[in-house]
Amino acid sequence: QVQLVESGGGLVQAGGSLRLSCALSGSFFRVNGMGWYRQAPGKQRELVATMPSGGGTNYADSVKGRFTISGDNAKNTVSLQMDSLQVDDTAVYYCSADVVRYGRTYSDRSWGQGTQVTVSS
Repeated sequence: QVQLVESGGGLVQAGGSLRLSCALSGSFFRVNGMGWYRQAPGKQRELVATMPSGGGTNYADSVKGRFTISGDNAKNTVSLQMDSLQVDDTAVYYCSADVVRYGRTYSDRSWGQGTQVTVSS
C-alpha cells in the first residue's frame, strides 16, 4: 500500500506565496521520482514540477522562476514553494510519486488526494 499525504494550500492574494508539502509512505522497493501536478476547473491535469530521484528538476514553462520544488529522498518527501502567485495558478494541486513495488521491474504513479490553491485578484 502506497500513500501520499499533502499539506499546505489555501487562499492567497495575487503576488503572494504558499508552500505545499507531501510525504510518501508504505511498502515499496524504490521511488523513481516525485512531483506536483495541478488541475484547474474544466482543464486537464498538467505537470507543474518534478524531481527525478537521480537528480535535477523539471518545471512547466508557466511556473519557471516562480515555483521551486525540493525534496528529501531519504525521507520520501517533496515540497513546492510557490511565489509570485497568479490568478491562473488557481487549481487543485496533486502530489505524485513514481514507485517501483516489490516484485515488479516497472514503476507506476501514485497520487495524493489533492489540495486546493486559490489565488484571488
